[in-house]
Amino acid sequence: MDRVSALDEPLKKSLGPATAKVMAEHLGLHTVGDLLHHYPRRYEERGQLTTLAELPLDEDVTVVAQVADSRILTFNHGRGQRLEITLTDGSGRLQLVFFGRGLHKPHKELPPGSRGMFAGKVSVFNRKLQLAHPTYVPLGRPDGEPGDDDASAVDAFAGKLIPIYPACKGLESWKITKAVDAVLPRAVEAADPLPPALRDGRGFVPLPEALLKVHRPETKADIEDARARLKWDEAFVLQVALARRRYADTQLPAVARKPVAGGLLDAFDAELPFTLTEGQRKVTAEIFADLATEHPMHRLLQGEVGSGKTLVALRAMLTVVDAGGQAALLAPTEVLAQQHHRSITEMMGGLAEGGTLGGAENATKVVLLTGSMGTAARRQALLDLVTGEAGMVIGTHALIEDKVRFHDLGLVVVDEQHRFGVEQRDALRSKGKQPPHLLVMTATPIPRTVAMTVFGDLETSVLDQLPAGRSPIASHVVPAQDKPHFLARAWERVREEVGKGHQAYVVCPRIGDDEDEKGSKGGKGPKSGTKKAPAKENAKEKAKEKAKEKAAEDAEKRPPLAVLDVADQLSAGPLAGLRVEVLHGRMQPDDKDAVMRRFAAGEVDVLVATTVIEVGVNVPNATAMVIMDADRFGVSQLHQLRGRVGRGAAPGLCLLVTDMPEASPARARLGAVAATLDGFELSRIDLEQRREGDVLGQAQSGVRSSLRMLAVIEDEEIIAAAREEAVAVVAADPELESSPELRTALDALLDTEREQYLDKG
Repeated sequence: MDRVSALDEPLKKSLGPATAKVMAEHLGLHTVGDLLHHYPRRYEERGQLTTLAELPLDEDVTVVAQVADSRILTFNHGRGQRLEITLTDGSGRLQLVFFGRGLHKPHKELPPGSRGMFAGKVSVFNRKLQLAHPTYVPLGRPDGEPGDDDASAVDAFAGKLIPIYPACKGLESWKITKAVDAVLPRAVEAADPLPPALRDGRGFVPLPEALLKVHRPETKADIEDARARLKWDEAFVLQVALARRRYADTQLPAVARKPVAGGLLDAFDAELPFTLTEGQRKVTAEIFADLATEHPMHRLLQGEVGSGKTLVALRAMLTVVDAGGQAALLAPTEVLAQQHHRSITEMMGGLAEGGTLGGAENATKVVLLTGSMGTAARRQALLDLVTGEAGMVIGTHALIEDKVRFHDLGLVVVDEQHRFGVEQRDALRSKGKQPPHLLVMTATPIPRTVAMTVFGDLETSVLDQLPAGRSPIASHVVPAQDKPHFLARAWERVREEVGKGHQAYVVCPRIGDDEDEKGSKGGKGPKSGTKKAPAKENAKEKAKEKAKEKAAEDAEKRPPLAVLDVADQLSAGPLAGLRVEVLHGRMQPDDKDAVMRRFAAGEVDVLVATTVIEVGVNVPNATAMVIMDADRFGVSQLHQLRGRVGRGAAPGLCLLVTDMPEASPARARLGAVAATLDGFELSRIDLEQRREGDVLGQAQSGVRSSLRMLAVIEDEEIIAAAREEAVAVVAADPELESSPELRTALDALLDTEREQYLDKG
């Protein structure tokens, strides 16, 4: 059997159909190769044999000793039981303790006089050394005399690194260990994707040796050798895939769109009432350089909320129009599309009134295209696009429809790129006669975007300066369940801001009308992660811990707070007398627009809304943001929402209200958001918590991470080095004809879906 087919063999041939089915359904493992690349997530250490007189505290030890006595005791008024076993080896004594239903097996297997080998962490309880729930192997005969196999059993048990595998229901780690043992001899047949010169030059062990060492290490050094090699494999093969795609992009034709003197851009710049920041000038130069090439630009513009991304994008769009092309800006919501259209036409003035009496001589048309537009307005917008009368269009998903045609689409700008799938971006890009240039913008990248940036798949421009006049935003977590008076104070702060002539947003996760999902449990907040109390805690502490767990469960089970309910409660209660209105996605477009216009005009004090106001909404007079059930939102959403305040001269205030208990991961996440205004730092925190998703596929968080060993943030240096090597390999041999093993690894990584994803990316 050749090397490739050996690892491609279905697992049911080696493990049996039942085990193979569980592995396929729950772990995504189908072949021998899949299982060999299912690495241990950690290793349990059993200490070398130690005498009882020399036991180190708080360390893992393995001891061989004899049972001196064994007894079952009751506690908690007879409701609980524990097994205490005293060991002796002639040099000292040690107590073992087992609780609950798990005590009957050791009580039967370890009678007084028997010998055994015991492994666990040494602790002290009631001034006695003990091991709680140790792993053990009974040794010798019941009379305590050694058996023939004791020596080999001791050798096999003590001092070993025991692999602990990612497991699932019905397939515990020890069962996976047995399955790996069955296929591990096949590791010698693994095809090595690293070119020999690269492998030798970096001092890596061969792939078969790395697989053996990662699954069955003799020492910690074995684990380090294996991990170093296997991380490189992942990084390098991924980088080769991305390098080949970038190479293919350089072969695609695009129309160069170079700045034209005396055109729209120059006229626009001449009217600007402020000067560009240094960051805006630097980023603009990078974008203009890309637009001037005859290959499609593929650039990410990452900038803090309010850093002026839209202005940078607008200047790029004007450059393309000057060069004879058209530019399309794709926005995720109608509210944002309307806001962009309004702000861009206001900034351009007469330059946006092409074809009208008041328009400037070299003006163009800037049209809006959304799904809810009237038939006549929609027909006119489509006509302006296909004739080229409109140089710029701002729209929602409606831009992607088949009936939308362009005269010469030269640039696609995607705002808040994480709100769109690759399919949608690709559909819009396909409307160009040749591939148009692409600029994607975001304030807080989602984990997958950060991963793609680290991998170098997106050329990245960063705006890290706020324009003059932007104010700082103070952020605080409001623990409504733990400290109800904090929530009362939050509403007082809102009244204080309104009293100063400012306005406020209150954001809720749900609308609360009849179309909301019936019986919603709300349930996507992170689990509290509260651990069970140790056995030695007294009843009072246990009761307190139980109350915390119940509070976390109740907070998760409760339906998310709703806009319509909260608005009514605020109007009748803490915000009575203030002008409170609602905004959500199921309102009629005209009604939504009217509410936003009233809020922008200062005719509304408090806007209670869903995340429809998450991006792009610009009301400088709004200074306070209260986010209800903040734990139900992602890090990126929270940062975006916070960016709606502090947009004027007055400082902003963001209050993150939650019912989750203090020790929960959800509270830790909210604390991280409150602690920094750096969007990129938040996205890295998000990445560490959620993983990066499928770096080459469509999954946008860690549900199906394609990385088994590599950690994007932790291993940035490895990824960067692998990129350099990959670029060199692909430049010398784009089809990888001289590297069949690498080609095989690439084919295994890139299924049809991922191949198409890369082609569109």
